[in-house]
Amino acid sequence: MSRRGITRARWVAHVNGVSPPRDLRGWLTDTVSLTLKLSASGNQFRVRRLRQAVRPCLGDEHHAIGLPKPGKVQEREVVLHCDGLPVVYAHTVVPLGATASDWPFFATLGERSLGTTLFGDPRVTRGELRYARLHDAHPLARRTGAALGDMVDGPLFARRCLYRRGQGVLLVTEVFLPAIRELRAGKQHQANQGNR
Repeated sequence: MSRRGITRARWVAHVNGVSPPRDLRGWLTDTVSLTLKLSASGNQFRVRRLRQAVRPCLGDEHHAIGLPKPGKVQEREVVLHCDGLPVVYAHTVVPLGATASDWPFFATLGERSLGTTLFGDPRVTRGELRYARLHDAHPLARRTGAALGDMVDGPLFARRCLYRRGQGVLLVTEVFLPAIRELRAGKQHQANQGNR
């Protein structure tokens, strides 16, 4: 397999194109705010910011945000935790040409959720979800492993979406971590216990 095939994901328009496990399909395809869904799925939701800086965009991102070739972007990386479990690694990029009026909140988010801001702003429009399986050599799979302190086994399932506000675009990629399946199982287990 070529290096290009290893380090770039194949993003597809339908979730069936990545064949996710059944218990991940709802997480991948749901169009509600992931922040709200995670908050409703557990007792405690938290955003841990890993990095926010100007960096080169990834090889499979530049076309999505309208750059003719890979270049530098504003980048934000966070891990979303639910009940102490790291359940989603989120990676956001904004072209450097975006203005403060396009994304006035982006530079000051800190450890607040981007999703709450995006879904609460009537000027933001959301594009279609795209899906991929990220293999170990993909940069986001490597960063996810580094953020969790170890390498994650097997492919990771991810989705991404392009948001627009004014003349600005913003690309959010969400990588679903194995612990999200424990979270769902835990909530189902609690529900079953309550029905006994």
